[in-house]
Amino acid sequence: MSLQMITVSNNTALIQPGFSLLNFDGQVFFFGQKGWPKRSCPTGVFHFDVKNDHLKLKPAVFSKDSCYLPPLRYPAICTLKGGSESEKQQYIIHGGKTPNNELSDKMYVMSVVSKNNKKVTFRCTEKDLVGDVPEARYGHSINVVYSRGKSMGVVFGGRSYIPSAQRTTEKWNTVADCLPHVFLVDFEFGCSTAYILPELQDGLAFHVSIARNDTVYILGGHSLANNIRSANLYSIRVDLPLGSPAVNCTVLQGGIAVSSAIVTQTNNDEFVIVGGYQIENQKRMVCNVVSFEDNKIEIREMESPDWTPDIKHSKIWFGSNMGKGNIFLGIPGDNKQAVSETYYFYILKCAGDDVNEDQKMLTNSQTSTEDPGDSTPFEDSEEFCFSAEANSFHGDDDIDTYNEDDEEDESVTGYWIKCCSTCDMNVNTWVPFYSTELNKPAMIYCSHGDGHWVHAQCMDLAERTLIQLSQGSDKYYCNEHVKIARALQTPKQALPLKKPPLKSLHKKRSGKVLTPAKKSFLRRLFD
Repeated sequence: MSLQMITVSNNTALIQPGFSLLNFDGQVFFFGQKGWPKRSCPTGVFHFDVKNDHLKLKPAVFSKDSCYLPPLRYPAICTLKGGSESEKQQYIIHGGKTPNNELSDKMYVMSVVSKNNKKVTFRCTEKDLVGDVPEARYGHSINVVYSRGKSMGVVFGGRSYIPSAQRTTEKWNTVADCLPHVFLVDFEFGCSTAYILPELQDGLAFHVSIARNDTVYILGGHSLANNIRSANLYSIRVDLPLGSPAVNCTVLQGGIAVSSAIVTQTNNDEFVIVGGYQIENQKRMVCNVVSFEDNKIEIREMESPDWTPDIKHSKIWFGSNMGKGNIFLGIPGDNKQAVSETYYFYILKCAGDDVNEDQKMLTNSQTSTEDPGDSTPFEDSEEFCFSAEANSFHGDDDIDTYNEDDEEDESVTGYWIKCCSTCDMNVNTWVPFYSTELNKPAMIYCSHGDGHWVHAQCMDLAERTLIQLSQGSDKYYCNEHVKIARALQTPKQALPLKKPPLKSLHKKRSGKVLTPAKKSFLRRLFD
């Protein structure tokens, strides 16, 4: 095992406890930032690019037919084998916390639509569930088991807010253990069924889960009701015959009393467990190897890495599995220094890069860390604000790199600004108006002066006109400034020269007085 310190070039504040890392065919992506996405990356998903011990966060893009995926911290995440070549690997994302401290009960399926050297495009779809739908929660696990040629999702554990009838102002953010029910989810039809197993007495949160063929192994986890970290090892086996599924649970010996540990797969039959806590605010510095042989599981201690003094003395740590035997770790920076980093980051390499891809997809382990503030108001509530489309990021690495400085003027360019005197856009009451809108109103840039954004609906723009303006390069002026723009661009009309008519000239000429000589000449001429 080797430990390397990593420097982060841009916006380390996004990387905080509760994030997740997704490994798509060797490329790692960051999900679950702190706060709502901003203009620099409205999708909230970043390419986690590590080169020469240096990390860059590069915005990722989604296809136009994707649903909105909010930044969720402490969700349950696992991989699923897709049926087609384009979806050979998918990620299932369930639950988690939004930046508004709301808990999600939604399930999302995330897959790669297209991929080239510069950019990966994702598609995200929301999976509607029916039946015994798991309540909104976080700190739980989801895994996929395979039996008799079929697959099924297994959801267990976690925490949720206390019932709404008990939530008062003082206890608004108080959480409780979820009931120790096991949910089987059919990803094809969206059916969910709850099972009560007598062996499971506590709804454990922040446990470790490992899926192996038709079995999910649960070890560790923290129970708020008892304030203990369970040392039991549970084996949940799922049989999928033609009829109803059969779910059985067995309590095995040799578990680990730990919470918030991270697990990564090092080869086809071995996993490594790193980090976590053995008691509150006391880190577990011991690492373990989990080995499988002939459907038997064995857990043993292994030689730990040479932890740095900063890691040893830190009270908390967090991280996530990067895949292929690598783990990304973070600890708080030293606040005693005049200029200090918010967090220090490390990559722990537990094995080489020879992990079998098919087996790697079966590593469906919880990677979140203990939430430091379960019963206190959270500090990550930020105003919900977007300011650009994801397809703004097409170009070289310098353009694609996330820029923290771009976030300073979000109050001016947000989607929910009052763009004009008659604007009534409200994030709580808005519904899509144009067919191109998904989760935010369409906006268009007014080129008057320094420029500003306005809502297309407030400008009474037809959808065809909006599409033409978005595809072309013509400047647009809002209803308030269009008259000013026309006055500046149109020259003043010059008054036409007045030419007197010929009759008028004839009258003037005929009105002249004739001299006696001319009169005499005219008489002789006509006589």
